[in-house]
Amino acid sequence: MKKIKYSIAVLGAFVLAVNILISCSDDFAQEAPKYSIDSENFFNSEQDYYNGLVGVYDALQYTYVNVILGEIASDNTLCGGESATDVVGWQQVDDMIHTPVNSNLHDVWNWMFAGVQRANYFMEFKDKIDFDGRLSMIGEVQFLRAYYYFELVKWFGPVPLKIDERFVLGDETTIPRSPVADVYAQIEKDLIDAIDVLPDVPEQTGRVTRGAARALLGKVYLFQDKFSEAANVLDEVITSSNYSLVEDYDDIFEMSGENGVESVLEVQYTDVEGAGFGCLQCSEGNVAVGFSGVRGYDGPLFTSGFSFNVPTQEAVDQFEPGDLRKDIAILDIVAWAESEGASYTTGFEHTGYFNRKYLPRKRSEEAQGDLNLTNPNNYRAIRYADVLLMAAEAYNRGGISDTKAQEYISEVRRRAFGDTNHDVTLTGAALTDAIYHERRVELMGEGHHFFDLVRTGRAADEIEGFVAGKHEVFPIPLEEIQFSNGNWSQNPNY
Repeated sequence: MKKIKYSIAVLGAFVLAVNILISCSDDFAQEAPKYSIDSENFFNSEQDYYNGLVGVYDALQYTYVNVILGEIASDNTLCGGESATDVVGWQQVDDMIHTPVNSNLHDVWNWMFAGVQRANYFMEFKDKIDFDGRLSMIGEVQFLRAYYYFELVKWFGPVPLKIDERFVLGDETTIPRSPVADVYAQIEKDLIDAIDVLPDVPEQTGRVTRGAARALLGKVYLFQDKFSEAANVLDEVITSSNYSLVEDYDDIFEMSGENGVESVLEVQYTDVEGAGFGCLQCSEGNVAVGFSGVRGYDGPLFTSGFSFNVPTQEAVDQFEPGDLRKDIAILDIVAWAESEGASYTTGFEHTGYFNRKYLPRKRSEEAQGDLNLTNPNNYRAIRYADVLLMAAEAYNRGGISDTKAQEYISEVRRRAFGDTNHDVTLTGAALTDAIYHERRVELMGEGHHFFDLVRTGRAADEIEGFVAGKHEVFPIPLEEIQFSNGNWSQNPNY
């Protein structure tokens, strides 16, 4: 979707929408600015609501940084780049030496609150007029607000909570950071309300559905160890028959596989508008893809990039012999160059491996802007395989049914190996470990592993430099603490 442009005043995280440029077109993923209207006199027609909805969706594109930085924070990858000072904030997170002064973590805070702000703006005027489809739009906005708040609570723990009205200047000194339990309660409420009104089939490609809301709710429950609730709602996704595993794992991550039957939630990107390094969130492309590309690459299928987010040998070794996912998730650049006649250069912390799922692919000569910033690769935020593995974990860790857990993990593994010889028959703690392993290899490179390690209490044992009692969350940006005038305290040990 094209950018929803705001003229804004910013104090810390709180974005005030003063004027809004909005547009519409037939393609929900490509919305272009068209006219400006005063925000207080908006929401007077169905078209206004639709345009406002596009604005809330638009902030999903900012989550590219959550994905790549989340992967770098885990033990799957090293930061990489050109040198040890290339994107210093990412390097610090990789080494677990990040502090409250980190512009890249501040981006996560600001951009997710921008999504919350846009959602609250819509909800503030949700009842101004009525029209067919209004309730479904409200459900979409509730889903998106839940998604943004879920990202915030995952990254930062307690966060300021405001519902159905915009943050305004001064809120930072009066609204406290709500306890994690309260944030999760609001996320659950938004998703439960959304499930009641969302359609099973999206009106336009890229819009959320009841299945997406159920899947995210199941994930939210899992993060809180609410295993029975997670199992129940995830089973509703599985038994709905709206999703299935794609037969060929490779198909998922190519352009032809976008918005396929395995995609429960997919962030839409395009390459129709350029961007610059001074405003990475202004790009309509998936910026993380260019950053993950092979440095100095010249050869078939891919284009070059900045060699960040490079998989470690330990991560590559997690794939069992015969696992067909390995060569889809991981590009062995030495072997590839030898077989395809490609050339490349090496960057900082070069391991010889790259995140193949989200490498930049070759495009037509009509592609616009800086090709490293406008890659149109969609991000598969929730895949059906993820739903199956979350359900398996809920059934196992909740002591509900190891048989059901075996069924779901085995379904994922049958595709991975092309046979039934690798089905899982383990039970109890051994089955738990098998599920953890399966999540790591199935979702390699997709930004989930760090948070899986944290929520299951394994991060300190797996991530070098991780300090228990500190690194489970990231620091509140120093500017936010200062702007709050003592209202907010810093996360422990930062």
